[in-house]
Formats: sequence, structure tokens, C-alpha cells
Amino acid sequence: MRLIDSHCHLQAGAFAADAADVLAFARSAGVERVLAPGYDLESSLASIALARELGVDASVGIHPHVAEGSEANWSEIVGLAADPLVVAIGEAGLDYDRGFSPREAQLANLERHLELAKELNKPAILHCRSKPGQRDAQDDLIRLLDEYRPPALLHSFSGPVDYAERVLEMGLAISFSGLVFRKGEEPSAAVARLTPADRLLVETDSPYLSPPGAPRRRNEPRYVEITARWLAGQRSEDPNELSDQLVANYDRVFLK
Repeated sequence: MRLIDSHCHLQAGAFAADAADVLAFARSAGVERVLAPGYDLESSLASIALARELGVDASVGIHPHVAEGSEANWSEIVGLAADPLVVAIGEAGLDYDRGFSPREAQLANLERHLELAKELNKPAILHCRSKPGQRDAQDDLIRLLDEYRPPALLHSFSGPVDYAERVLEMGLAISFSGLVFRKGEEPSAAVARLTPADRLLVETDSPYLSPPGAPRRRNEPRYVEITARWLAGQRSEDPNELSDQLVANYDRVFLK
């Protein structure tokens, strides 16, 4: 299969000793495209460095977990975002599940990212989580997307079906990760089936969200095949035909 990993934190500490080897293993497993998203200033700088050294794609941004006080680094993020190696803005978004930053700070941080994505015409990579059984983060995200209308994609989809339908109406792409295998994420199967073929992406969110069959303590981009095959199964499609579509979608979303 031809594979992509549209969201892999290859610059994370878990890969500090062997990022090049991890990427080489992924390439040998068929992974043709890898994006290493930034989640704070340091990791954004590291994303660009990896793009130069290893040929992955870079993005820059500030995760909602560290949104509080993030305005202090925002001018540097804006400067980095103009680098030709940077193909996307984020990882940004809302996380009301763990709530490591106050909601007000998360919302302000997200608005900055959406405005920058629209200004530069680079897609915003959006993280969105609510507490189990709730949807307040998804509703707030829809409200801001409707206001700013930037190019964007939902990373590691989580949420109800009507939320997916709404963002698809806005033209967003949706990426699926190993999260789809977890209890409580059952709506993802229906979303996988209704998402238009040209709006599908897959990812590992390495080193997190290991799918069944991957090491629990350190997910790697080579294991994206597990989620890609799940996606093909949900859509009753030939995995090899779907894989060609995924590569084309990655190039359209990030490398246009």
C-alpha cells in the first residue's frame, strides 16, 4: 500500500534518539508522506529542522494544552509560518476534556491560528476534544470556523456525526487515527463512510494513539497502515485503491 501519515510528532522526545531510523522504517513500509506538526514554539522550530534534515513536511503552531500565555510566542510563530517548508498552521484547537488551559485562552489561541491560516492560505490543523458524552468543544469550533472560514482539516477525528457533516459542508478534510478503535469513538465509523473520498486523510498522531497491533508505549508512522485498512473496510473499498486516493488528498491539502 501507498501510505501517508498526516500527523506524526516525529520531533517528540520519544523519538529523540532515533527519528531518522523511525522515518526510514516508515518509508520501507510504504509511507510516502509525513507531516510533523508543531505544538509549541520549540516543537515548531524542530518541525522545520526535521523538514530540512529528513524531508518531512512541517507545520507550526501552539496546542490548546499550552494555550495559556501563548501570545508571548505568537510573533515568532507568525514568522516561522512564512517559511516555504511550512505547509500548515497548527496543531491548534480546543481541548475541553483535559482542560490544561482555561477555555478563554484556548479560544483566543485558536482564533489567532484561524486568522493566520486564512491570511497565508495554509490549512489549519485542528485538535478538538470534549469530555465523554459532551460536544461543547465541537460546537465552539464550528462557531469559529463559520466566522473565519479558513482552509483547515480535523486531525484525529472525534465527535458526533452531525459535527462532521457540518465541517464537511465548510470544505474541511477529516483525518482518522488510532483513536477510532477506542470505546466511545464509535461515531467515527459512520463519519468514515460519509466523508467524500477526496476529503479523507489518515494519521498516527505518533507517539500517541496506538492502534491495535502497534506498541502501546510508542506509536510510529509505519503503523498508519492499520488505520488505513480500517478506513478501507468501513468504506468497503479496495485498500490499494484507497491508498492512492489518500496520497492524492495529502498533496491537495498540504502541497498545493
